[in-house]
Amino acid sequence: MVEAAVSKKLAGIDDVINERIARAVTDRIFKPRLPAMVQDADAAFMAYSSCSAADMLHPRFRELCSLLSHPPNLHRKLWEWIFVLHHLLEAGVIESGRRGICFGVGSEALPAVFAARGATVMATDAPPHVESSHGWAASGQHASSHESLRRPHICPNQQFDEQVTYRFCDMNAIDSDLTGYDFAWSSCCFEHLGSLEAGMQFVINSVERCLKPGGIAVHTTELNLSSNEGTLDSGATVLYRRRDIIELIGRLEARGHDVQPFTQAPDSHVLDFYVDAPPYRHDLHLKLNLSGYVSTSVGIVVRRGGD
Repeated sequence: MVEAAVSKKLAGIDDVINERIARAVTDRIFKPRLPAMVQDADAAFMAYSSCSAADMLHPRFRELCSLLSHPPNLHRKLWEWIFVLHHLLEAGVIESGRRGICFGVGSEALPAVFAARGATVMATDAPPHVESSHGWAASGQHASSHESLRRPHICPNQQFDEQVTYRFCDMNAIDSDLTGYDFAWSSCCFEHLGSLEAGMQFVINSVERCLKPGGIAVHTTELNLSSNEGTLDSGATVLYRRRDIIELIGRLEARGHDVQPFTQAPDSHVLDFYVDAPPYRHDLHLKLNLSGYVSTSVGIVVRRGGD
């Protein structure tokens, strides 16, 4: 009892120290307005699998933000949406006649963006009993209906109604009729399925159950930068280590699918070294301290094999 009380007190002291450090660093680090500070347009864009300042300072980042009707900012969640958008555009699947499915759609504008370009989208989110257990509705990360996904300034309502449908879907038990899609995506969702294995199995299922041969899946999740050994391996949120991502890629390739190589972004800019700590400020949020581990966002791109 005494040891537990001491540990709890020390944890509280650590939280206070982390908050003070975060505020001190944030107050003393220059946060550029993205339109005013950009990299050379000829530099590679989205050359790596993980979030980096280099991508956010690239002119192409601003161009894709404009498609989302979202102001460019230094937040990894925005990087995830741009990662998905960029890779699906590069794959040539966002066009008339193509069909896509989104898992854990939340409040994303991507369904409207894809519909505006002619694609048909099935937008799914967790059933009420699942989302309530994670508190996603209260945090605004859960889509309650088809109506909540409308973006008339991106896609006219009539076109949106014709091309975007919405339903509940448990990512741990994908409905058998959700098949034959040209593309699939999720943004920072499969780390919330209960365990590292559950998330990896979801990625495999999204490819093999939902996509037609040659279809593309793009998924983002959490990457543990602190350790390739210790991590959060079960619970409401898990953290994938480098070795877990490599394992997932190996399993997908062994099943006959093509996977973009995992290449972790180097810390090449001063902004890459800042870690947002609780309570998160979100104005500079490329990396964060999550339960004692420094983490960032990472993406995986898979093309389904087979005939």
